[in-house]
Amino acid sequence: MSSQTLPVFRTATTADVDAIVALVESAYRGESGLRGWTTESHLLDGQRTDATDVRALIERPDSRILLAERDGRLVASCHVERQGEAGYFGMFAVDPAGQGSGLGKQVLAEAERIAREEWHCRGMRMTVIVQREELIAWYGRRGYRRTGEYQPFPYGDERFGIPRRDDLRFEVLRKDFDGVAA
Repeated sequence: MSSQTLPVFRTATTADVDAIVALVESAYRGESGLRGWTTESHLLDGQRTDATDVRALIERPDSRILLAERDGRLVASCHVERQGEAGYFGMFAVDPAGQGSGLGKQVLAEAERIAREEWHCRGMRMTVIVQREELIAWYGRRGYRRTGEYQPFPYGDERFGIPRRDDLRFEVLRKDFDGVAA
């Protein structure tokens, strides 16, 4: 995958559900995820998402799953949702073979554009497992800051994975657009 080829962005439909689930699982779990740097296999077993959850995100008001395609092939996706004055960014997945190519930066920038220009949000929020220091640092280089606000990991809900340790939690990261707090 060339970092020079710009992806084509589009909004997912329910016809894309199976492809999205496969991409997300490949980026976060199992053997293919180990090829990329976004794997959570050392923290979680089990699934990362399923068709029911993806379909619900596609159908929810003020929510969309953004797809990035190259040559008609799904190479990245994310969920972006309007939550009051802030956009929420999550379920970010880049095909492990394309990680490190700059594609992730392009997808994040497009999600921010949607929140800022289409929804008139004042900033973007996300949650990241605190043990994912390299990922938190990546977002930090893109203007996101740690808030010190934490949310519990949903232990006991296998829809989010089967924890391999008992100290998981999420930290909220935030980026304000044009210096205006969300």
